[in-house]
Amino acid sequence: MSATNPPLAFAIKRICFDEHYRPSATSRITTNFANLARGQRRQENLRHALQMINNRFNALAYWDNPQGDRYAVDLEIISVEMKIGANNEGDSVPAIEILKTHIIDKRTGKRTEGIVGNNFSSYVRDYDFSVLLLQHNKNQAAFSIPDDFGDLHGKLFQHFVRSEAYKQSFTKPPVICLSVSDSKTYHRAGNEHPVLGLEYLANESSLTERYFEKMGLQVRFFMPPNSVAPLAFYFVGDLLNDYTNLELISTISTMETFQKIYRPEIYNANSVAGACYRPNLRNPDHSVTQIVYDREERSRLALEQAKFAEEQFIKPYRTVLEQLAADQVH
Repeated sequence: MSATNPPLAFAIKRICFDEHYRPSATSRITTNFANLARGQRRQENLRHALQMINNRFNALAYWDNPQGDRYAVDLEIISVEMKIGANNEGDSVPAIEILKTHIIDKRTGKRTEGIVGNNFSSYVRDYDFSVLLLQHNKNQAAFSIPDDFGDLHGKLFQHFVRSEAYKQSFTKPPVICLSVSDSKTYHRAGNEHPVLGLEYLANESSLTERYFEKMGLQVRFFMPPNSVAPLAFYFVGDLLNDYTNLELISTISTMETFQKIYRPEIYNANSVAGACYRPNLRNPDHSVTQIVYDREERSRLALEQAKFAEEQFIKPYRTVLEQLAADQVH
């Protein structure tokens, strides 16, 4: 970071995500896993979701696994707080929340590190999409994107990944797995990976892809074996060679489960994506899981959290953040 810019400090907190999980007061409650952990069926929701993840993992990691029960996935919620300003004297601000996978081999008792980045969410991203973008287009005849849209968030994310806090906690860069866009068409390529599955190519770049590009991430689309739709994998480096098969399976099993719950019209559809695929969030030909998920509440809370980010972070630190957004990450 340049000398004109105050330093950033990051602190990482961890909490186990299991059937006993309850969101903390500072948790981003719009996050998929936190949404499941409320209401009368909270424990049942969590138990079923975790079982779905384990079942999917064992189905993909089928070698030397004749009973389909060799592995289990342990999940940690990683909450990232940030301090900004000279000597980091400012208040701690909640910044990012993600899931980290760990792989349990029940045959050997070995516990190995998986991938961090699952269910990625951030307050500044909420602000950008739910406040800034709407303000920019208010009373405008045509929809447009600010030239610097995503600059601040991208710099914050890259500083976090390059921080000592990240390096001390994680051995590999994050992989962020999201749903494909229902505004694009995807065409099957000739590439096939044994774990990631069939690769798809998009007909055009999306706003989300351009936003994540400013975070230093590129994207590829793969439909894993026995899936019904491709997933979007955002990463740095070489997705196919930087991670082991079991690491990739831990992300696929985790994120496909959440997408089946959150977007069943796409990921729990009753037909498989063909060579030319257009996702449809109004697809009536789908099945629902036994897990209660409140999408309307999630949308409402996303706006509340965007306003929280604006009041607690964007406005108080505006001058510093403008400097940060213009700075080069080294």
